[in-house]
Amino acid sequence: MSCPASSIIARVALLAAVSVTGLLSLAGCFTERQNEGAQLYASHCANCHGDQGQGLQRLIPPVAGADFVAQRRADLPCIIRKGLKGPLVVNGVSYNQVMPGHEDLTDSQITNLLNFLQTHWGNKNQPYTIREASDLLGRCNGSDGQ
Repeated sequence: MSCPASSIIARVALLAAVSVTGLLSLAGCFTERQNEGAQLYASHCANCHGDQGQGLQRLIPPVAGADFVAQRRADLPCIIRKGLKGPLVVNGVSYNQVMPGHEDLTDSQITNLLNFLQTHWGNKNQPYTIREASDLLGRCNGSDGQ
């Protein structure tokens, strides 16, 4: 049994169209996740740390170009989960305000948020893996395993 060439071409064209449609819809699945760190920063952090991570004078420390972000890498997941109070120094400036924790974020959301901070506004630090963030969150009993 043989198929006419036009039938084969039509099937190949249909298969190609279905494949392209599938890939485009799959790309859409990752688009939101890809920008999740920026979205989480905007909704959970920007009100205090500023839209561009600039902080607020001597009241709230910057996260943009912040030595603290690089130097306290192991502490950052727990700081986001549990918050922070007490004095700290960022780029040579002392701060002493309360930062609320974000218990509502999953480990993977914290990872994406941290990776956004690690790679934006002059920060050029190594991204976290989900495993690293979850392990670090375990130190403060903050890992939810998600």
